[in-house]
Amino acid sequence: MFTKLKQTFIGRPLKSLTEGEGGLLGKMQALAMLSSDALSSIAYGPEQVVLVLASLSPLAIWWSLPTGLFVLLLLASLTVSYRQIIHAYPQGGGAYMVTRENLSPELGLIAGGSLLVDYMLTVAVSVSSGADAITAALPVLHPYNLHISIFLVCLLMLLNLRGLKESASSLMIPVYLFIISTVFLLLYGIFQLMTGSLSYQATSPIGHAVPSLSIVLILRAFTSGSASLTGVEAISNAVPFFKAPKEKNAAQTLTIMSLILGFLFAGITFLNYWMGIMPQHGETILSQMAQGILGNSFLGHLGYYTFQFSTALILAVAANTGFSAFPMLAYNMAKNKYMPHLFMEKGDRLGYSNGILTLAFGAMILLLIFNGNTERLIPLYTIGVFVPFALSQTGMIRHWKKEKGANFLKPALANILGAIICYAIVLILLFFRLSDIWPFFPIILVLTLLFLAIHSHYQKVAQQLRLYEGIQKRTYDGNLVLVLVGNVTRVSVGAINYAQSIGDEVLAMHISTKETAEKDQEILQEFVDYFPTITLKNIKTSYRDIITPTVKYVKRISEEAQKKNYTVTVLVPQFIPNKPWQNILHNQMSLKLKYALRWHQDVVVASYSYHLKE
Repeated sequence: MFTKLKQTFIGRPLKSLTEGEGGLLGKMQALAMLSSDALSSIAYGPEQVVLVLASLSPLAIWWSLPTGLFVLLLLASLTVSYRQIIHAYPQGGGAYMVTRENLSPELGLIAGGSLLVDYMLTVAVSVSSGADAITAALPVLHPYNLHISIFLVCLLMLLNLRGLKESASSLMIPVYLFIISTVFLLLYGIFQLMTGSLSYQATSPIGHAVPSLSIVLILRAFTSGSASLTGVEAISNAVPFFKAPKEKNAAQTLTIMSLILGFLFAGITFLNYWMGIMPQHGETILSQMAQGILGNSFLGHLGYYTFQFSTALILAVAANTGFSAFPMLAYNMAKNKYMPHLFMEKGDRLGYSNGILTLAFGAMILLLIFNGNTERLIPLYTIGVFVPFALSQTGMIRHWKKEKGANFLKPALANILGAIICYAIVLILLFFRLSDIWPFFPIILVLTLLFLAIHSHYQKVAQQLRLYEGIQKRTYDGNLVLVLVGNVTRVSVGAINYAQSIGDEVLAMHISTKETAEKDQEILQEFVDYFPTITLKNIKTSYRDIITPTVKYVKRISEEAQKKNYTVTVLVPQFIPNKPWQNILHNQMSLKLKYALRWHQDVVVASYSYHLKE
């Protein structure tokens, strides 16, 4: 039943042979799947700039134009840098791989841990923003905002568990609907501006002096606007998902995404200034802009609601960038032995299912902790992406210095500029938003220590398992098989018969308690009748615990066997019910015994399974 249910939601398992070009992404699909996070940030990035400036005075809004230019400059720098990363590290991994290879493994772990947390925050922020947009249109659903957010996470999780191509195909409509509707809105607004239909209503002319304006406020506006660039790195993490030629297609997709993102950000910032739009409670700047440009005609209303619908959709599906990038990053870190190897395993649909499930679970935990509040999540979201941005830029500078020597400045120019801006943003966040971002630092510290502990464990395991020259083979003189007997049944009879086929010496053991004293006498007699040649050791205990005396007796038998140069096999009989659910009706003592005995170094623990027919 579980298998059928799983196949209904996720689909039938795919053969590994089908993992060819058919399961990989073309540029159109990749743009839909990997750019939704970056493009969706247009819905709140430019508005964050205006909110900061308007908190001083409406006269300060013209400063959104130079601030926006610096954001675009950072976007250009990051685009050039991540194109370089795609070609230099086509195996994926992005900031983690660049930092690890060029700076240090420890800094690589900080970059990787930051991105892993940031992808969880990406999912949480995106679905909570999407839920906000849905409940804004349907206020009756507002009490269920958190429930809607969690539902969206589960929906995206199922889509991604079904496979890359199906997920990308499902996301093409919302992503391209948003791109087309927003580009149309901006082009129509520019057309109206050029024909004089859109009058100049700016709160102040460019260059107008603003009383009390400080560099601190401008820097805060810049860091808020830079939130529009989150998600730019996702394509560099997912290069292996592209069709061949992978690096070329990934680099072109990144360029296309950056051009669209830059045009949308610039257009919204400029038209917002031109129209003199002020932040209003309950209505976004984008919504006001769309109403002002499209007007109150029937077609205007139709266009407005189409635009709002597309915005809500892109916010809801922006989380998919995290579902694409998180599993690939986790795979690379697991490959380097900093995360459990289960993150390298592919599921039935050839996706990294464990990474997808971990991301979904982490995002839901964040939503529950922050009660689905987008504003409380965004500062952590921003610091989480700009720390690896800064480290990757620094890593690429070191990369070019290794590659080009004294001539490294020219190819590293974009990286140097990007590094300066990214470190500046991190410092600004530290100085002015510490109260909002402080949880990031203990989380990253704990994650880094955890990664190092995992790596240390894998190294110790490899060292202990590795064959070395001169290792001696050991021969034994015999095998002693100890059969644990609870009752004399078909199971125990079968186990004794099997033990005699593999053992040079066979013993049986039974534990008697005060509560079972009378029944135990019958069991002992019945055993002697069936197996008169097999020694049965009956151990009496004053307690109800049968595990402790069993372990003690096995230890004693093991010590005696070593003196005779014998191996010891403890055979645990168990019956297997016909239906899986029937297991809950039985005490599972065999599992408890095997778990307790597995820690004994000199004993082989084996099971004898008897399958019930009904």
